[in-house]
Amino acid sequence: MVDSRPARGRLVRVYAALVGVPVIALFAILRVGENLSAGIATSSAADAAVAAPPALLSGLPLLLTQIIVILIAARVVGLIVRRLGQPQVVGEMLAGIALGPSILGAYAPSVSGVLFPPGSLGFLNALSQVGLLVFMFLVGLELDPKHVRERGRAAVVISHASIVAPFLLGAMLALLLYPTLAGERVTFTAFALFMGAAMSVTAFPVLARILSERRLLRTPTGALAIACAAIDDVSAWCILAVVVVIARASGATAPAGGLPLWATLGGSIAYAALMMTVGHRLLCRLEERYKRVGRVTQDMIAVLMVTMLASALVTEWLGVHALFGAFIAGAASPKAEGFVHAILERFEDVMVVLLLPLFFAFTGLRTEITLISGSAEWLICALIIAVAVAGKLGGSALAARSMSIPWREAAVLGILLNTRGLMELVILNVGLDIGVISRELFAMMVIMALATTLMTTPLVAWLAPSAVASAVDARVAASHSA
Repeated sequence: MVDSRPARGRLVRVYAALVGVPVIALFAILRVGENLSAGIATSSAADAAVAAPPALLSGLPLLLTQIIVILIAARVVGLIVRRLGQPQVVGEMLAGIALGPSILGAYAPSVSGVLFPPGSLGFLNALSQVGLLVFMFLVGLELDPKHVRERGRAAVVISHASIVAPFLLGAMLALLLYPTLAGERVTFTAFALFMGAAMSVTAFPVLARILSERRLLRTPTGALAIACAAIDDVSAWCILAVVVVIARASGATAPAGGLPLWATLGGSIAYAALMMTVGHRLLCRLEERYKRVGRVTQDMIAVLMVTMLASALVTEWLGVHALFGAFIAGAASPKAEGFVHAILERFEDVMVVLLLPLFFAFTGLRTEITLISGSAEWLICALIIAVAVAGKLGGSALAARSMSIPWREAAVLGILLNTRGLMELVILNVGLDIGVISRELFAMMVIMALATTLMTTPLVAWLAPSAVASAVDARVAASHSA
């Protein structure tokens, strides 16, 4: 019998070096940042009082026109980027920015004023928020704990390191950005934690699509990436929940009649535990019925949707955010492969074709790249991108190499986990809504999300074509049991 103590001792040392030391450094950064004060960011052009053009459309006709324009733009740009080897979601992100003040508003302001007058965006926002709730529910539904269990210790060490490294660098970057690019009343702690969470996230759905297109989904490399991304997303959303609570408690966007901090934190933890235990057992009855009937019925869909909306309402009332409730409802749902696939099949087309493009468009309407003016601000934008790549890609690759994964596969894993995409945009919109970041920083972070998503496919194609991936799978699989 082989003594496993040396291997276990090495694992502890690696974990302490990759995770423990950065966590200690993070506390030191938060302590130093307490002495900083936030400046007032430049006001957005969208917030300025300007004379609006006469309304040619209003009400339902205007909303329908907006949806038609958004869907056409999303499909056209998506088709173009797919031919360039990029996933559809990249095209939808670019289409959303093109319809906003950065391009359409800058070069055809009269057309932009007619199509997207500021007073009409509330309806578009409402539809996009409903789409986001459904999307977060489906993300939670797709997260299966068995992916993590199957990958063993490698997934735990790599995923934790791929969170801590970019989180630490994001907090360090917050020391530079807080005086000029933070929200007006946000504390440094909330701002630094938000920057860390934003740097740490991985776009789970986009990653899965890229792995599928590159035929890496069923390989050990792809499976390990999915497991790490699952842990990353859960961790990032938990951290973001704390950021929302701290920001609202500090008065940045504290809702009238909001709960005290202790009630929000305690209530959120208790609710999440209740959903993952009692709620999970109740929802598993849907899976039993699915096995008896052999298909997903409309009643099952109705139960899941009511559960998702009610869960979102509870977390919003607790003072966290409705998106967390939708995510928890999905995470608590049954995980049988046939059941999950059937639910995703029902929702995927509507999500991809209609609801998500509306969210991208609304994000694009809030993104004003023209606010990034001067070489100094563009250097800051470049620094944000560099920090994001160094923390996520570099941290993940080093952690993978420390687990005896060869350098090429470790680099591929780092590139995959560096994909931010839609999940990053969701987090950024939450940060802008609760007043943690300014509109200038929002625009910079959107550019970072685009850059890190755009680089994934070409770099993976360069480092891990299908033939290479097949040749190295055995070596990667052997390292997982270390």
